[in-house]
Amino acid sequence: MNFEKILFAIEITGTIAFAITGVITAVEKKLDILGAIVLGTVTAVGGGILRDIMLGYLPPMAFRNPVYALTAIATSVVVFVIAFLVGKKIVKHFEVYSQVINFFDSLGLAVFVVTGVNTAAACGFGENAFLSIFVAVLTGVGGGVMRDILAGRVPKILRRRVYALAAILGAIIYYYLLEFNVFPQTVSMLIGAGSVLIIRILATIFHWNLPTIKNIEE
Repeated sequence: MNFEKILFAIEITGTIAFAITGVITAVEKKLDILGAIVLGTVTAVGGGILRDIMLGYLPPMAFRNPVYALTAIATSVVVFVIAFLVGKKIVKHFEVYSQVINFFDSLGLAVFVVTGVNTAAACGFGENAFLSIFVAVLTGVGGGVMRDILAGRVPKILRRRVYALAAILGAIIYYYLLEFNVFPQTVSMLIGAGSVLIIRILATIFHWNLPTIKNIEE
């Protein structure tokens, strides 16, 4: 399997993972199937669209190659139907369900962080570390931010378990592994994405959060 096929498989995996989190958010907010499709699709391709606009790659890949949007739409429909049929069972096992959704959210974040770095390099900005890392993080968190805003809640990156920090660290690790040619690119991608996933899982297990100001009025 060549690198392009590996990259495509990774991107599809991230698209499916993020679409699932979008639909679950729609279910939690009691939206109809259209709302679920919108949130699922926005979550899956929103970050990539913002990235491509930032890099001047127009029209964005989501419109050049509709396979990503179509995958997100199909995933959204399937997940909504499953939730509709077995929703009561999910409620009974809420803790397990929450961990599964958190894993998919972390997986999508990990995947899109590394694809963000790759896209920056493909657009001729590979030597610009700040831009590459910035668009990598934007790719990873952009769709989730759009999802949360549409759902009427504070974006997850601003309030939960080092979400954005995990994306930043993963992007830095992957970028400099490529910059110094430490490993083959496929291995570097696995390390970069894996670091994001590990940080998110550890943050969930140990309840890591960045400092906040509490009881400020007291």
